[in-house]
Amino acid sequence: MADLTTRMIGAMQADVKTLTEIENDPSAFSQALTVIFIAGIAALIGNIFRQGIGLGVVALISSFVFYALFSFLCYAIGTKLMPEPTTKADFNEAFRVIAFAASPGIFGVLAIIPFLGPLISLLLGIWSTVIGVIAVREVLDYSNTGRAIIVCVIAAIVSWIIAFVVLVPLFVTAGIVHAVSR
Repeated sequence: MADLTTRMIGAMQADVKTLTEIENDPSAFSQALTVIFIAGIAALIGNIFRQGIGLGVVALISSFVFYALFSFLCYAIGTKLMPEPTTKADFNEAFRVIAFAASPGIFGVLAIIPFLGPLISLLLGIWSTVIGVIAVREVLDYSNTGRAIIVCVIAAIVSWIIAFVVLVPLFVTAGIVHAVSR
């Protein structure tokens, strides 16, 4: 089993061999969770002055939920609605590989740099998205990237809609509770 750092570096380079290794290693599940956690903590530190600790913790928890939901949707869409003849994957494989797309997030601490923070966060998001598409292509055994892009776009839109429907009522309720408790 490769160590976490080597796999994160390989994922950041969009190395297909590394992504395939992660896909085929069931014990990499805890590493995948660790990648999301490290990226989330780095983002929390990087955005602490813009978001505060409370919102940063919510973002960290949300990232676990988002990666699980996005991975499930990519798996379901890719294997049930848009499979190729060679497509063979399960949710755990999809989650492991897609979670490693969060690897560039370790540089999220750099978002603390005044004025450059939002740009750094944007670039890290783009980097992770590119790796995510490659990860989906590999885990679903697609022959081309176009199909992986379509799966990722559909999964992202559905994930954001679900997050909006679930999170907006929670934030409104929290705001009301906070206002009433004053």
